[in-house]
Amino acid sequence: MNITVIVPSLDPDEKLMQVVEGLLRVGFTDILLVNDGSHDDHVQPFLEAAQHPEVTVLTHEVNKGKGRALKTAFEWCLRNRPDLAGVVTADGDNQHKAEDILRCARQLLQFPDKVWLGVRDFSLEHVPFRSRFGNTLTRGIMRLAAGVAVTDTQTGLRAIPAAALPLMLEVAGERYEYETEMLMSLHDNHWGIGEVVIETVYIDENQTSHFNPLRDSWKIYKIIFRHMFRSLGTLLRYGASALFSVLVDQGLFALLNMVVLSSLTDGKRVLWSTAVARVVSSLVNYATNARLVFRQKSLGAGTFLRYYTLCFVQLTLSFVMVLFFTRLFHTSGWGDSLVKILVDTLLFFVNFSFQKNWVFKEK
Repeated sequence: MNITVIVPSLDPDEKLMQVVEGLLRVGFTDILLVNDGSHDDHVQPFLEAAQHPEVTVLTHEVNKGKGRALKTAFEWCLRNRPDLAGVVTADGDNQHKAEDILRCARQLLQFPDKVWLGVRDFSLEHVPFRSRFGNTLTRGIMRLAAGVAVTDTQTGLRAIPAAALPLMLEVAGERYEYETEMLMSLHDNHWGIGEVVIETVYIDENQTSHFNPLRDSWKIYKIIFRHMFRSLGTLLRYGASALFSVLVDQGLFALLNMVVLSSLTDGKRVLWSTAVARVVSSLVNYATNARLVFRQKSLGAGTFLRYYTLCFVQLTLSFVMVLFFTRLFHTSGWGDSLVKILVDTLLFFVNFSFQKNWVFKEK
């Protein structure tokens, strides 16, 4: 299948051989184990696995963390597997069944433009409370703070196309936080993320896991909030761009209305001043958003068309919503103004989301 299965492992027991045997049984022919500095008492499983010609073992002399073990494997694959379609990463504690690993590999081969996650069902009764609570909390924070919507944030079963491996080597993180950084980087670089529901297995309530709840959770949440504040910076630049465009609109209207077009009749003067000021200010807003807010390297007719389509939709929505709410609440005067402020504030954030994820979205 031109798929390499990568299994990083630290101090494994007999379950590592169960993983290897399962992978061989379902037909995988290229298995890469990474011994991440295991103690001498736990080397035997790697020696047994290496007896199979389908298995290659890479070794860290000291423990460097899961993230570094994965990067070591990715580097090795790029050097030694020129025809690689992709890799599937799996854990060495036999909690990822071989059939599920195979399903993820097949999804990758069928849809190579996405990274595929093997996701667990945390609603099942046998899932330990700390795992259910931790995933629910992290999933919610990741979605709200960073816009990354995945069902299982810490799954180790991931099918990654070969084209994405160079990006994976640039991702920060050496230990468990690497898997969170990976999701953030995929989102930021516009890689699609698909999901394959897998069997939810917990052996002895996951007691053999090397995950440190306090230390590793702190590193994960630090990544999420850092991403959130980076997005907040973009939002602040977007707001500044909008304010600058308003100043251009008002200033140009005043200049045209009082000086340049002062000889026209009242109706024509106001009409032309408004139209010219609005066109110029919208072009200024388009340029500043493209170059300074969303930092586009190149612009095309498609971006321009999407921007003005969104402007038209926003203008229409503003009119319809203001009309609806003023009639619903029977407002007038200052009440109408308050409704328009609230509606346009809401549309400001909606418009930001559409400009970020549609108008100026990088390919």
